[in-house]
Amino acid sequence: MKYLKFFAIGILLGIVLYKSEAASWFRIYEMFHFQSFHMFGIIGSAVILGAIGVQIIKRKNIKAVGNQEMSLKPKAKGFARYLFGGTLFGLGWALAGACPGPMFILAGAGYGSIIIVIAASLLGTFAYGLVKGKLPH
Repeated sequence: MKYLKFFAIGILLGIVLYKSEAASWFRIYEMFHFQSFHMFGIIGSAVILGAIGVQIIKRKNIKAVGNQEMSLKPKAKGFARYLFGGTLFGLGWALAGACPGPMFILAGAGYGSIIIVIAASLLGTFAYGLVKGKLPH
């Protein structure tokens, strides 16, 4: 019962993303071929709203759930890590036709074959966890 509001927000977000076609393979295909502004508009507005939200959190010292102090630590500087990580993420996104959030939206919408993609992404995350200490971060 404690997490019911988060569950409801997740369902609402899933419905909005599905209805806006942000989870559509065709829209993602269009984006990677630079044929439509649809997905760039959604992603761009999310980045702008996220940046505004972070600034509000920092300036007004907003607390997290449970009245805990928020900790927004700056990311480590570096070019290669973001280049390689972004390339791998983009390749996976292009091959699967969905990034992590929409994968679950598509599963909820009844696209059963996306379960294979979810399983592969979980396996990849597990494999990364095993070799993380050996990688040059």
